[in-house]
Amino acid sequence: MTTPHPTESPARALNKLLWRIWWLKAPGSALFIWLFFEAYFFLLRFPHSEVTVMPLTWLDGAIPMQWWAWVPYLSLWFYTCLPPALLPGVRQLLYYGLGVGSACLVGLLCFYLWPTIVPAFARPPGTGLALLNGVDTAGNACPSLHVAIAVYSALWLHAQLRQVGAGRNWLAANWAWCLAIVYSTLATKQHVALDVLAGALLGSVGALLALAGYRRWFAEPAARRTPVVLLDHAAIDGNHLARDVGRLL
Repeated sequence: MTTPHPTESPARALNKLLWRIWWLKAPGSALFIWLFFEAYFFLLRFPHSEVTVMPLTWLDGAIPMQWWAWVPYLSLWFYTCLPPALLPGVRQLLYYGLGVGSACLVGLLCFYLWPTIVPAFARPPGTGLALLNGVDTAGNACPSLHVAIAVYSALWLHAQLRQVGAGRNWLAANWAWCLAIVYSTLATKQHVALDVLAGALLGSVGALLALAGYRRWFAEPAARRTPVVLLDHAAIDGNHLARDVGRLL
């Protein structure tokens, strides 16, 4: 995260970050998603132990299956590419990959130790909901990594948007997108409420820890350098002032 020029608009600052080392960010994000799915589907095909069916709660009964929900559900794979796309350099990009990768590994470890699946729900044939059966099955349920990655991305985007001075509309749009993805996991019946709760917890803890480390290792060194520069300029200006006063006297 970088501090924009005082006169630079948030949109312009974000556009600059977006195009910085894009040639590395784009294939890097694609490679990360591919490796994630390889591990995800391997655990799905070869569960380590007996698969547990997740129980339903009152919230699962209150939210009906909704045909349009597959759109925000699949939009996660674009949404999750935004935080790394807005990072300023290679070191920051590698750090982000380590952080989000660690959160995913925790989720995959849960799937290995405790394989879970949601109850079977009938989906209308010929709809986008039926398409999900071939794209993302309802196994590896708890914690929901769909929710975990959405929340992780939302917290990073929130910090990045604030860093460039984005207003409330930008921040609200970010959280609205995240909430739409979270809600879609219930409205498509890909997950149940307990999966969502566990996924939100995993994503929140992972993102907050990663952001704390980011501020310490990338933001604080820059902040520590700034006072030194300011003091140097202050000393120079003080010397000039003393010399000018001496001449007048």
